[in-house]
Amino acid sequence: MDRITVHMVGWHDGEPLLRALRETVFMREQNVPAELEWDGLDEHCRHALALDAGGNAIGCGRITPDGHIGRMAVLREWRGKRVGSALLEALLEYAHSQGYAQVVLNAQVQALPFYRRFGFEEEGDEFMDAGMAHRRMRLRFQL
Repeated sequence: MDRITVHMVGWHDGEPLLRALRETVFMREQNVPAELEWDGLDEHCRHALALDAGGNAIGCGRITPDGHIGRMAVLREWRGKRVGSALLEALLEYAHSQGYAQVVLNAQVQALPFYRRFGFEEEGDEFMDAGMAHRRMRLRFQL
């Protein structure tokens, strides 16, 4: 695997890189409208930012104050190289360190197996978000 690092950052520290990643993955690749992508929550979240060995942003994710993980994005050329795993591990470590009893997320259905590997379990029915099928998932931490 190519060497990557993941940093937990605030929105103001990482905004240009986080914004560029999400615009590339969500808005351009997946056609998510800007009004859905920019929901006004970013300033209140902690963000995981993955960088390659050259310091280039290659992936991101966020966790809200109430324990909702989302906006997981990895550049196409970095998919399948454990970047998503490193991002999710950083977000889960952060949640655990902050005393969260559980975290939830809305996973695109093709990503369900990825999240299951980390112990997430599906809840409820499939639903559409930004034109893509999703399922709610939850992970309870062992206390």
